[in-house]
Amino acid sequence: MQPLTIGAFTVKSVHEDTGAYITPADMFPTATADAVAAHLDWMAPTYFDIASGKLKLAFQSFILQTPQHNILIDTCVGEDKERTHPDFHMKKWPWMDNLLALGLTPADIDIVMCTHLHPDHVGWNTQLRDGRWVPTFPNAKYVFARDEYAHWEKESAQGSERIGLTFIDSVLPVMEAGQAVLVDHDHQIEDGIWLEPTPGHSPGHVIVNVESNGERGAFIGDLMHHPIQVPHPEWSTCFCWDMEMSAASRTAFVDTHTDAGTLVLPVHFAGATAGHITRYGNAQKFTFLDDPS
Repeated sequence: MQPLTIGAFTVKSVHEDTGAYITPADMFPTATADAVAAHLDWMAPTYFDIASGKLKLAFQSFILQTPQHNILIDTCVGEDKERTHPDFHMKKWPWMDNLLALGLTPADIDIVMCTHLHPDHVGWNTQLRDGRWVPTFPNAKYVFARDEYAHWEKESAQGSERIGLTFIDSVLPVMEAGQAVLVDHDHQIEDGIWLEPTPGHSPGHVIVNVESNGERGAFIGDLMHHPIQVPHPEWSTCFCWDMEMSAASRTAFVDTHTDAGTLVLPVHFAGATAGHITRYGNAQKFTFLDDPS
């Protein structure tokens, strides 16, 4: 993704990886093969890999720069993390080099905002130093939605395989260091930047809304994983905590922001990543900023 502006704010991407990760059938349990096939003409090759039959997904963070703060939204998979998912286990991706290439160091980050606490959104919260997990961003306050934190704290204590270790190595050290701030799901980070609850993918999933100089943007985390979910917001993923609730949150977002001019920034959309939700016949589509049409 190229650097963008929302009014007086600047948005940049810190890229971690893009690849063909999962088949549509595995990703969207309620989708039919025929319904997916109807979208292949626009999905391949940027958003779908024909050879493997898998959807292409990006993993990235966003830097939102305001006159007051450098805000890091979501922190990807990280490195040196033990994970049950083989795609995330003990990775050494160039995320940190890509942050430095933007002219920023970890010390320059003022706020870390995690839309939710899944492994691929909290990984760089911490890094391994002298055998201990410590906060990567020494001057930052880490903002977590209160209900999201409470849910995964409980799951970790019960030994949940999916999130237990993630909470221990990527979330708890931040709390122990005194850098975590637990907030309500409509918390205002600063003037023109506020959270909105969008539960379903996880219990306390939030999006980050932005408004500056009459322009709107939304950092939507995992409210959507792939642009095919814009014409099909009813398709929740296999990773969703509550598929019906996730579909309801996504459908409401798509309906609200269709033809509204909102710059939508999903973490996992490949290619240009950012774009707008627009009306397309009797449905909606995601129009990427690099779409010549």
